[in-house]
Amino acid sequence: MAHARQVLATYKKHYHTHRPHRARRQLPPDSVQQPATVHNFDTRGLLRTRVLGGVINEYRYTA
Repeated sequence: MAHARQVLATYKKHYHTHRPHRARRQLPPDSVQQPATVHNFDTRGLLRTRVLGGVINEYRYTA
């Protein structure tokens, strides 16, 4: 039972802080502004964060 609570808590955090929502113009529920737009993809790297052992992957641009 503790494992199920941990998995649900992790998914809830991902859902509210990272996952984009169409009804909010691709903003997560806990976000108030759009992330900065990247125009030059050659100078930026991509960072992957594995959530729940890789069941969910979050991607962010690096500096």
